[in-house]
Amino acid sequence: MARSGAGARAAAWGATLRLLRSELGLIFRRPRTVAMLTVVAVVPVLCGVAIRLVGGDGEAIMAQVAGNGLALGYVAFSVMVPLILPLVVAVVAGDALAGEAGLGTLRYLLTAPAGRTRLLGVKFTGMALFALATSLVVVVSALVTGLLLFPVGPVTLLSGTTVPLLDGLLRIGLIALYVTLGMVALGTLALAVSAFTDTAIGAIVASIVVILVSQVLALVPQLDAVSPFLLPTWFQRFDGALREPLATGDMGQGVLAFAAYIAIFGSIAWARFTSKDVTA
Repeated sequence: MARSGAGARAAAWGATLRLLRSELGLIFRRPRTVAMLTVVAVVPVLCGVAIRLVGGDGEAIMAQVAGNGLALGYVAFSVMVPLILPLVVAVVAGDALAGEAGLGTLRYLLTAPAGRTRLLGVKFTGMALFALATSLVVVVSALVTGLLLFPVGPVTLLSGTTVPLLDGLLRIGLIALYVTLGMVALGTLALAVSAFTDTAIGAIVASIVVILVSQVLALVPQLDAVSPFLLPTWFQRFDGALREPLATGDMGQGVLAFAAYIAIFGSIAWARFTSKDVTA
Protein backbone atom coordinates (compact mmCIF):
# COMPACT_ATOMS: atom_id res chain seq x y z
CA MET A 1 0.00 0.00 0.00
CA ALA A 2 2.87 2.37 0.84
CA ARG A 3 4.39 1.77 -2.56
CA SER A 4 1.01 2.41 -4.18
CA GLY A 5 0.59 5.67 -2.23
CA ALA A 6 4.07 6.83 -3.20
CA GLY A 7 3.31 6.02 -6.81
CA ALA A 8 0.11 8.04 -6.69
CA ARG A 9 1.93 11.04 -5.22
CA ALA A 10 4.66 10.75 -7.85
CA ALA A 11 2.02 10.63 -10.59
CA ALA A 12 0.30 13.69 -9.15
CA TRP A 13 3.55 15.69 -8.99
CA GLY A 14 4.47 14.55 -12.48
CA ALA A 15 1.11 15.77 -13.74
CA THR A 16 1.63 19.05 -11.89
CA LEU A 17 5.01 19.63 -13.54
CA ARG A 18 3.57 18.82 -16.97
CA LEU A 19 0.72 21.25 -16.33
CA LEU A 20 3.19 23.93 -15.26
CA ARG A 21 5.29 23.49 -18.41
CA SER A 22 2.12 23.61 -20.49
CA GLU A 23 0.90 26.70 -18.61
CA LEU A 24 4.17 28.57 -19.11
CA GLY A 25 4.18 27.66 -22.79
CA LEU A 26 0.59 28.85 -23.10
CA ILE A 27 1.37 32.15 -21.38
CA PHE A 28 4.62 33.06 -23.11
CA ARG A 29 3.77 31.82 -26.61
CA ARG A 30 0.56 33.78 -26.96
CA PRO A 31 0.85 36.70 -29.41
CA ARG A 32 -0.91 38.85 -26.83
CA THR A 33 1.78 38.10 -24.25
CA VAL A 34 4.58 38.74 -26.72
CA ALA A 35 2.97 42.07 -27.61
CA MET A 36 2.65 43.07 -23.94
CA LEU A 37 6.27 42.16 -23.17
CA THR A 38 7.34 44.14 -26.23
CA VAL A 39 5.53 47.20 -24.88
CA VAL A 40 7.15 46.64 -21.48
CA ALA A 41 10.56 46.54 -23.16
CA VAL A 42 9.94 49.63 -25.30
CA VAL A 43 8.81 51.97 -22.50
CA PRO A 44 12.28 52.25 -20.84
CA VAL A 45 13.76 52.93 -24.29
CA LEU A 46 11.26 55.74 -24.87
CA CYS A 47 12.01 57.16 -21.41
CA GLY A 48 15.73 57.09 -22.12
CA VAL A 49 15.38 58.71 -25.54
CA ALA A 50 13.11 61.44 -24.14
CA ILE A 51 15.56 62.26 -21.35
CA ARG A 52 18.44 62.23 -23.84
CA LEU A 53 16.63 64.71 -26.08
CA VAL A 54 15.52 67.14 -23.35
CA GLY A 55 18.64 66.79 -21.22
CA GLY A 56 18.80 66.84 -17.45
CA ASP A 57 16.68 69.94 -16.89
CA GLY A 58 13.69 69.72 -14.60
CA GLU A 59 13.29 67.07 -11.93
CA ALA A 60 16.37 65.90 -10.03
CA ILE A 61 15.85 62.27 -11.01
CA MET A 62 15.94 63.23 -14.69
CA ALA A 63 19.24 64.98 -14.09
CA GLN A 64 20.52 61.83 -12.41
CA VAL A 65 19.59 59.74 -15.44
CA ALA A 66 21.36 62.21 -17.74
CA GLY A 67 24.43 61.88 -15.52
CA ASN A 68 24.20 58.13 -14.93
CA GLY A 69 22.25 55.68 -17.09
CA LEU A 70 21.76 53.26 -14.21
CA ALA A 71 19.08 55.58 -12.81
CA LEU A 72 16.95 54.91 -15.88
CA GLY A 73 15.75 51.68 -14.29
CA TYR A 74 14.24 53.62 -11.40
CA VAL A 75 12.54 56.05 -13.79
CA ALA A 76 11.16 53.20 -15.90
CA PHE A 77 9.63 51.46 -12.87
CA SER A 78 8.21 54.77 -11.63
CA VAL A 79 6.47 55.28 -14.99
CA MET A 80 5.21 51.72 -15.39
CA VAL A 81 4.18 50.60 -11.90
CA PRO A 82 1.04 52.78 -11.62
CA LEU A 83 -0.72 51.29 -14.65
CA ILE A 84 1.29 49.48 -17.33
CA LEU A 85 2.65 46.61 -15.23
CA PRO A 86 -0.66 46.09 -13.34
CA LEU A 87 -2.47 45.97 -16.68
CA VAL A 88 -0.26 43.30 -18.26
CA VAL A 89 -0.25 41.15 -15.10
CA ALA A 90 -4.02 41.48 -14.71
CA VAL A 91 -4.51 40.31 -18.30
CA VAL A 92 -2.58 37.09 -17.63
CA ALA A 93 -4.02 36.46 -14.16
CA GLY A 94 -7.60 37.34 -15.08
CA ASP A 95 -7.46 34.93 -18.01
CA ALA A 96 -5.94 32.08 -15.99
CA LEU A 97 -9.16 30.40 -14.85
CA ALA A 98 -11.93 32.36 -16.55
CA GLY A 99 -10.26 31.95 -19.95
CA GLU A 100 -10.05 28.17 -19.55
CA ALA A 101 -13.67 28.02 -18.40
CA GLY A 102 -14.83 30.19 -21.29
CA LEU A 103 -13.03 27.98 -23.82
CA GLY A 104 -14.43 24.82 -22.24
CA THR A 105 -10.96 23.40 -21.45
CA LEU A 106 -11.08 23.76 -17.67
CA ARG A 107 -12.99 20.54 -17.01
CA TYR A 108 -10.46 18.60 -19.09
CA LEU A 109 -7.62 20.03 -17.01
CA LEU A 110 -9.42 18.86 -13.89
CA THR A 111 -9.24 15.25 -15.09
CA ALA A 112 -5.47 15.29 -14.49
CA PRO A 113 -4.35 13.57 -11.26
CA ALA A 114 -2.90 16.84 -9.94
CA GLY A 115 -6.28 17.91 -8.51
CA ARG A 116 -7.87 21.32 -8.15
CA THR A 117 -5.55 22.69 -5.47
CA ARG A 118 -2.43 21.87 -7.44
CA LEU A 119 -4.00 23.16 -10.64
CA LEU A 120 -4.67 26.46 -8.90
CA GLY A 121 -1.07 26.38 -7.68
CA VAL A 122 0.08 25.94 -11.28
CA LYS A 123 -1.99 28.95 -12.37
CA PHE A 124 -0.58 31.02 -9.51
CA THR A 125 3.01 29.96 -10.28
CA GLY A 126 2.57 30.78 -13.97
CA MET A 127 1.23 34.22 -13.08
CA ALA A 128 4.07 34.84 -10.60
CA LEU A 129 6.75 33.83 -13.11
CA PHE A 130 5.17 36.12 -15.69
CA ALA A 131 5.25 38.99 -13.17
CA LEU A 132 8.94 38.25 -12.57
CA ALA A 133 9.56 38.17 -16.31
CA THR A 134 7.99 41.61 -16.79
CA SER A 135 10.22 43.11 -14.09
CA LEU A 136 13.31 41.51 -15.61
CA VAL A 137 12.38 42.86 -19.04
CA VAL A 138 12.14 46.37 -17.56
CA VAL A 139 15.52 46.00 -15.85
CA VAL A 140 17.33 44.63 -18.91
CA SER A 141 15.78 47.16 -21.28
CA ALA A 142 16.58 50.07 -18.95
CA LEU A 143 20.16 48.91 -18.35
CA VAL A 144 20.90 48.42 -22.05
CA THR A 145 19.33 51.77 -22.94
CA GLY A 146 21.15 53.51 -20.11
CA LEU A 147 24.49 52.04 -21.20
CA LEU A 148 23.95 53.15 -24.80
CA LEU A 149 22.67 56.67 -24.16
CA PHE A 150 24.28 57.87 -20.92
CA PRO A 151 27.50 57.60 -18.92
CA VAL A 152 27.50 54.90 -16.25
CA GLY A 153 29.39 54.99 -12.96
CA PRO A 154 28.91 55.36 -9.20
CA VAL A 155 25.28 56.07 -8.37
CA THR A 156 23.99 59.09 -6.44
CA LEU A 157 20.98 57.96 -4.42
CA LEU A 158 17.84 59.95 -3.65
CA SER A 159 19.28 60.64 -0.21
CA GLY A 160 22.35 62.30 -1.79
CA THR A 161 24.80 59.52 -0.96
CA THR A 162 27.00 58.14 -3.74
CA VAL A 163 27.48 54.37 -3.86
CA PRO A 164 29.64 52.16 -6.13
CA LEU A 165 28.28 50.86 -9.42
CA LEU A 166 27.84 47.30 -8.11
CA ASP A 167 25.87 48.58 -5.12
CA GLY A 168 23.65 50.54 -7.50
CA LEU A 169 23.03 47.43 -9.60
CA LEU A 170 22.07 45.43 -6.51
CA ARG A 171 19.62 48.15 -5.50
CA ILE A 172 17.97 48.07 -8.94
CA GLY A 173 17.68 44.29 -8.51
CA LEU A 174 16.03 44.82 -5.12
CA ILE A 175 13.56 47.24 -6.73
CA ALA A 176 12.73 44.60 -9.37
CA LEU A 177 12.03 41.99 -6.68
CA TYR A 178 9.86 44.41 -4.70
CA VAL A 179 7.86 45.36 -7.79
CA THR A 180 7.50 41.68 -8.72
CA LEU A 181 6.01 40.88 -5.31
CA GLY A 182 3.57 43.79 -5.69
CA MET A 183 2.50 42.54 -9.10
CA VAL A 184 2.08 38.99 -7.72
CA ALA A 185 -0.23 40.45 -5.06
CA LEU A 186 -2.24 42.16 -7.79
CA GLY A 187 -2.21 38.98 -9.87
CA THR A 188 -3.56 37.00 -6.93
CA LEU A 189 -6.46 39.43 -6.65
CA ALA A 190 -7.15 39.02 -10.39
CA LEU A 191 -6.88 35.24 -10.03
CA ALA A 192 -9.52 35.31 -7.29
CA VAL A 193 -11.82 37.37 -9.51
CA SER A 194 -11.14 34.91 -12.34
CA ALA A 195 -12.37 32.04 -10.16
CA PHE A 196 -15.83 33.66 -9.93
CA THR A 197 -16.52 34.10 -13.63
CA ASP A 198 -16.30 32.25 -16.93
CA THR A 199 -15.55 35.45 -18.86
CA ALA A 200 -11.88 36.37 -19.03
CA ILE A 201 -12.47 39.97 -20.13
CA GLY A 202 -14.80 40.46 -17.16
CA ALA A 203 -12.12 39.27 -14.72
CA ILE A 204 -9.48 41.46 -16.36
CA VAL A 205 -11.64 44.59 -16.42
CA ALA A 206 -12.84 44.07 -12.84
CA SER A 207 -9.26 43.73 -11.60
CA ILE A 208 -8.12 46.89 -13.39
CA VAL A 209 -11.15 48.82 -12.10
CA VAL A 210 -10.31 47.78 -8.55
CA ILE A 211 -6.74 49.07 -8.96
CA LEU A 212 -7.81 52.34 -10.57
CA VAL A 213 -10.44 53.01 -7.91
CA SER A 214 -7.88 52.20 -5.20
CA GLN A 215 -5.42 54.66 -6.74
CA VAL A 216 -8.05 57.39 -6.79
CA LEU A 217 -9.05 56.71 -3.19
CA ALA A 218 -5.40 56.84 -2.12
CA LEU A 219 -5.22 60.42 -3.45
CA VAL A 220 -8.12 61.67 -1.28
CA PRO A 221 -6.69 63.23 1.92
CA GLN A 222 -9.91 62.53 3.84
CA LEU A 223 -9.34 58.80 3.29
CA ASP A 224 -5.81 58.64 4.70
CA ALA A 225 -7.00 56.10 7.29
CA VAL A 226 -8.00 53.74 4.48
CA SER A 227 -4.86 54.26 2.39
CA PRO A 228 -2.67 51.62 4.15
CA PHE A 229 -5.20 48.94 3.17
CA LEU A 230 -5.13 49.85 -0.54
CA LEU A 231 -2.69 47.82 -2.65
CA PRO A 232 -1.49 50.69 -4.93
CA THR A 233 -0.42 52.65 -1.85
CA TRP A 234 2.58 50.34 -1.54
CA PHE A 235 3.55 49.93 -5.18
CA GLN A 236 6.03 52.81 -5.33
CA ARG A 237 7.66 52.33 -1.93
CA PHE A 238 10.53 50.73 -3.85
CA ASP A 239 12.17 54.16 -3.72
CA GLY A 240 13.41 53.06 -0.29
CA ALA A 241 16.04 51.01 -2.13
CA LEU A 242 17.59 54.26 -3.39
CA ARG A 243 18.21 55.71 0.05
CA GLU A 244 21.11 55.31 2.44
CA PRO A 245 20.53 53.53 4.68
CA LEU A 246 17.88 51.43 2.97
CA ALA A 247 14.36 52.48 3.99
CA THR A 248 13.63 48.97 5.23
CA GLY A 249 10.67 50.19 7.30
CA ASP A 250 8.60 51.41 4.36
CA MET A 251 9.64 48.57 2.08
CA GLY A 252 9.05 46.01 4.84
CA GLN A 253 5.52 47.31 5.37
CA GLY A 254 4.96 47.06 1.62
CA VAL A 255 6.14 43.45 1.61
CA LEU A 256 3.79 42.65 4.49
CA ALA A 257 0.90 44.30 2.64
CA PHE A 258 1.66 42.29 -0.49
CA ALA A 259 1.91 39.08 1.52
CA ALA A 260 -1.44 39.82 3.17
CA TYR A 261 -3.11 40.37 -0.21
CA ILE A 262 -1.60 37.13 -1.54
CA ALA A 263 -2.78 35.18 1.52
CA ILE A 264 -6.29 36.66 1.58
CA PHE A 265 -7.10 36.57 -2.11
CA GLY A 266 -5.24 33.29 -2.59
CA SER A 267 -7.51 31.79 0.06
CA ILE A 268 -10.58 33.26 -1.64
CA ALA A 269 -9.49 31.83 -5.00
CA TRP A 270 -8.84 28.41 -3.43
CA ALA A 271 -12.18 28.35 -1.57
CA ARG A 272 -14.09 29.26 -4.72
CA PHE A 273 -12.18 27.11 -7.19
CA THR A 274 -12.15 23.94 -5.10
CA SER A 275 -15.94 24.15 -4.59
CA LYS A 276 -16.89 25.48 -8.01
CA ASP A 277 -19.18 23.38 -10.18
CA VAL A 278 -17.32 23.26 -13.49
CA THR A 279 -19.63 22.36 -16.35
CA ALA A 280 -17.76 23.93 -19.27
